Amino acid sequence: MSRIKSLALLTLAVGLLSAPLAFAQEGSSTGATETKPAATTEKAKSTKSSSAHKSAPKVDLNSASREDLMKLPGVGDATAEKIIAARPFKSKDELVSKSIVTKTEYQKISAKVIAKQEHVASK
Repeated sequence: MSRIKSLALLTLAVGLLSAPLAFAQEGSSTGATETKPAATTEKAKSTKSSSAHKSAPKVDLNSASREDLMKLPGVGDATAEKIIAARPFKSKDELVSKSIVTKTEYQKISAKVIAKQEHVASK
């Protein structure tokens, strides 16, 4: 009989110890408010996303390989070949004016590309 009592007490103790954890997990799914202020959460998200944009190098339309161009969203083999054939670009918006990509496709990649100009030294 004492084993049963010991087992019951142990089960009760484990249940009591895990109750705060279960309550915390349920609180997030039942619509309970978080303890973090919304402003802090939004600030963390914007800092994280802006640092991600800064760390990712932009793809140069004038020198990128076909494989690098194909890493851009919506750019496949055919579009990469069109970009290479239309070089050099004075600006990245020439992708639309030269009818290489649509405006919608350009909006997806415009923040990820640049069109560097080679500076030729005059003699």
